[in-house]
Amino acid sequence: MTDKDFENEVPAGEGPEAQASGSDPQVDPATADAEAEELTVDDILGAQQNADAAAEDAVIADLESALLNDLKRLQAEYANYRRRTEEQREIEVERAQGAVARGLLPVLDDVDRAEKHGDLEEGTPFAAIAEKLRGVAERMGLSTYGEAGELFDPQQHEAIFQAPTPGVEAPTILEVVEIGYRLGSVELRPAKVVVAVPVE
Repeated sequence: MTDKDFENEVPAGEGPEAQASGSDPQVDPATADAEAEELTVDDILGAQQNADAAAEDAVIADLESALLNDLKRLQAEYANYRRRTEEQREIEVERAQGAVARGLLPVLDDVDRAEKHGDLEEGTPFAAIAEKLRGVAERMGLSTYGEAGELFDPQQHEAIFQAPTPGVEAPTILEVVEIGYRLGSVELRPAKVVVAVPVE
């Protein structure tokens, strides 16, 4: 053989097929694929974690727990804030209504006095104005209390005079001098009354 024949000779395993595959001649590609296919998702998820991964998971769990606790605390604080704000708003509304109602009390007293003296005749302009004023007071939630014949209640009535009266067994309102007013459940002014008391 000539030198040219030796140069064209290719050693075994280094032919074009071997070079094209680019694989290691000792590893069988079919065996490698079979080993990779044998691992399932459950195998991967169920695999033992190393110590570093377990410590990292514990740190992440602690951070998640701390963030969740912070979120719950903020939600509770916000709910409390909304409740307090709503309560404060209602108090302010009641306070404003009370201020307006207190300003109307002297006018309502004058209307009541005029009615007692017979000045509110049906069909007169003054009677119409009085009715409108009373309607406004009712829509605001203003109500009256204290009538002759009721039992005297020192929590609701202010006694300006006590009159010993025969036949009376318990303190009773004999006459209402000034009507009491409430705005909702809030007492604006107690009823000023003359009280009939039993004779001793």
